[in-house]
Amino acid sequence: MLQVEWLSIIMQSSYYEIYVLDCVTLQFLQANEAACTNLQYSAHELAGLTLFNVMADLTPETFEHIAQPLRDRKTTQACFEKTHVRKDGTSYPIQLRFFNSPEKSSSALIAIGTDRSSESAKALKLSESRFHTIASSAPGLVYQFLRRHNGDISFPYLSKGCRSLLGIPANQLRANPGLLFDLIIYEEDRQSYISTMKASAAEMKSWNWEGRIWINEWKDIKWINLRATAHDLGEEGVQWVGIMTNITHSKLQEAEIKSSRAQLAELSAHVETVKEQERMRIAREIHDDLGGNLTAIKMALALLTRRLPAKDASLIEKAAYIDSLVDRTIETVHRIAGDLRPGVLDFGLVAALDWQAGEFEKQLGVPCEFSSSTAEIELDPDQATALFRIVQEALANISKHAGASKVDLRLIDSKHSLLLEIEDNGCGIETTDFRKPKSYGIRGMKERATALGGDLSITAGPSGGSVVSIRIPLAAA
Repeated sequence: MLQVEWLSIIMQSSYYEIYVLDCVTLQFLQANEAACTNLQYSAHELAGLTLFNVMADLTPETFEHIAQPLRDRKTTQACFEKTHVRKDGTSYPIQLRFFNSPEKSSSALIAIGTDRSSESAKALKLSESRFHTIASSAPGLVYQFLRRHNGDISFPYLSKGCRSLLGIPANQLRANPGLLFDLIIYEEDRQSYISTMKASAAEMKSWNWEGRIWINEWKDIKWINLRATAHDLGEEGVQWVGIMTNITHSKLQEAEIKSSRAQLAELSAHVETVKEQERMRIAREIHDDLGGNLTAIKMALALLTRRLPAKDASLIEKAAYIDSLVDRTIETVHRIAGDLRPGVLDFGLVAALDWQAGEFEKQLGVPCEFSSSTAEIELDPDQATALFRIVQEALANISKHAGASKVDLRLIDSKHSLLLEIEDNGCGIETTDFRKPKSYGIRGMKERATALGGDLSITAGPSGGSVVSIRIPLAAA
């Protein structure tokens, strides 16, 4: 009797939910005070219920799988986690452990339940603490942004980085969420902000936006990057969870790099212009001065040769040798002057390219066909010279590396642009060749094309070789 009294005291004073159940029907035979309090039923009300009435996610099949080994005395206890439903309809997670009655003749089961809601609350609190710690130490503003279907917006969460990034405290932005768009985001960047947000909401994809903001407190402009993940909340709207970071420093560096590259491009173009002017000057001096002097020497030599004694074969032979030497020197002068700046460029780009194709075929014995969609193209002399030099460099690369048996040179004049193509049927060019430290020829061609306001590409040709394509806008001419 003493044992029974102690057992009753322990059962009623326990913080755990303790039940005595009918082994077959699972009807409550007895329940302690903790069980009645948690379930919001009196002991009398519970006596008319079964475990299935208070455990909505429990099925007979599930319980039989657990209870049968207990009935057969194959195990002493069983355990599972389910959800208890209170009298008012609320629920809480619970872990139930079932034990056989000590008396073999008894058809009762003893169940001890542990309310898991307190543990879940502790875990949730710990998780929230970790989240707030991470959010507060993140280099930027961690936020939640909700946009309802009627257009209303709100910020359910803003981290402590709000003031340092946007210049206003978090509670002020939560109270007036329209401040971000109406006053903070730079007016010229608002349209891109709206369009990227709508695209993210329509496709439920990440929202990625870069733009400027105005910090009124500091009278300063910042660049920020916004990255957020969209979540469809159904009738409530769309919510984004993400982070805003200050990218002003990287944007300034990017602007400096662009400016430096533009200056380098201008310097390169200037250097090329100066080189061409110097070539032109040297070619003119070689042709006019040196060529003129050689012509005068040849005329004087011819006069002297006519006055030599007819019987002096030795002098006549030496004079003939000097005359042939002068001829070869004149040819060399013409060739050097032509390499520095072909005089055919004065007749236009079409004539110059036609001449260059003929020279290539004559020197290498490789057929080089030139075709043009127009008889003449009006170009600035510097532009015509730059295109001509690109063709010269491309043909030089073909002669050195391609091993081609045919070359096609095409000039196509469209309404707004000019396309120049050099195609060969050689071995082609590898992508790695573009990145070689000393591939100055390809880099020079690209720089010349960029200086013309156009672009240059090198692709694989249909016959296995390569195609060098240069397209420049005619408006820039």
